[in-house]
Amino acid sequence: MKLMLRSAMLRFARDRKANVAIIFALMMVPTIFLLGMALDYTLALRKREQLNAAADAAAIAAVRPAMLTQSDTTVVKATAEAVFAAKANLPGLSAVPTPTVTIVDSGLARTITVSYTAQSTNNFPGVLGKQTWQVAGSATARASSAPNMNFYLLMDDSPSMGIGATTTDISNLIKYTAPAYQSAGGSQNCGFACHETNIAHDGGTKDNLAIARQRNITLRIDLVTSAVNQLLNSWSNCPQSGVSGGVMQCMSALNNTTYKAALYTFDLGLNALATLTTPTSAGTQVSNIALMPVAYQNCVVVTTNCKTDNGTDIAGALKSLNDVMPTPGLGSNASGDTPQEVVFLVTDGVEDKIVSGASTCPNASLASNNRCQQPLDTTICTTIKNRGIKIAVLYTEYLQLKTPNIPVTNSWYMSWVDPYNEPTSLTGTIAQKLQSCASPGFYASVQTGGDISDALTNLFIKVASSTASLVQ
Repeated sequence: MKLMLRSAMLRFARDRKANVAIIFALMMVPTIFLLGMALDYTLALRKREQLNAAADAAAIAAVRPAMLTQSDTTVVKATAEAVFAAKANLPGLSAVPTPTVTIVDSGLARTITVSYTAQSTNNFPGVLGKQTWQVAGSATARASSAPNMNFYLLMDDSPSMGIGATTTDISNLIKYTAPAYQSAGGSQNCGFACHETNIAHDGGTKDNLAIARQRNITLRIDLVTSAVNQLLNSWSNCPQSGVSGGVMQCMSALNNTTYKAALYTFDLGLNALATLTTPTSAGTQVSNIALMPVAYQNCVVVTTNCKTDNGTDIAGALKSLNDVMPTPGLGSNASGDTPQEVVFLVTDGVEDKIVSGASTCPNASLASNNRCQQPLDTTICTTIKNRGIKIAVLYTEYLQLKTPNIPVTNSWYMSWVDPYNEPTSLTGTIAQKLQSCASPGFYASVQTGGDISDALTNLFIKVASSTASLVQ
């Protein structure tokens, strides 16, 4: 009997029939457990991604320009909570989570952190032994409110700004100032529309500026005037409706800030067209931007034995402007704070002035009359920036006045300017000095023939704007 039982057990052990069904039955319990856990975990992760997006939106909303001006942090907190609640009302949560909003202000900068904890409802609560799966996350955004600013617009109106606006304009000026169009003498074959008030003195018959106006030739100073007009008087692209005025008024409305503007030109010295006032009031003086007049060729002012065309003292103008600019503040709306101060310099970057000796003009050759022609000496720029004043520079590139760019190579240009304008007007010493003068990030250049209006507008927006960014 024992032998038979033992034999039967051995046969049962060796029998492989229906083993799959048995193994499957044994594996059903852990398989169901794992599938249920994976499904609930995946759903919980999806809920966390959606809630993280809600936290991102809430943090960004709390550092928008309108919020940055709010000194009442309860309003900012309520805004973040409302945005989060609108996006966090998701199916599959046991309840809509209430976020924790933390606000940290430091000067003009504000940091917002939105954190949350939520419960994702499990579809297989028996598997994990609990009804929900906890998810949590946070988002941090930081932005600086746009500061109140005073802008000092400093426009070059020296004779070199009378260059034709494009190579075509330059060629036309050369053509219409040729002897065939005016009697011998005066500024002939000239790509500059110099404003000469006593042309008869040196045999000329017509002011080159008058020729440019008569022939509808656009000059670089015309483009600058148009650019400043767009900045202060008229801009059709303001994204906010109902705002009258130029770019400055538009950005003031968008950023909820106060801007003031002063308008100056410079040549031999600083010329005040509008001292610090509202942008609209400063805008009424845009039409007064005009080329510096000279008595006649080789004579800036009527004096005995006048033999020089000097007329551009950039460093001197910056120094004079520095003398009238107050110490800048933070630009916040806090009691006792004052606006930030910004110089906006638009120039071709070449100084042309009388100096006392070679020691004051180390980077340029000197004629016998101590006429110095060189790129800007940036010493005054450093002095201004060390006071905390920002400098924005728009370089109206000094077009290379030589073949093959123009039909007649300009000998004066080749002797005095070309050494500083190589290998290109964008990369030469002139450009390098102006970029060094500008505050970091506040430099732009535009070629002759380029859109100076857009270049000046874009540079202003860059200086004036603040942006919000997600830190985490």
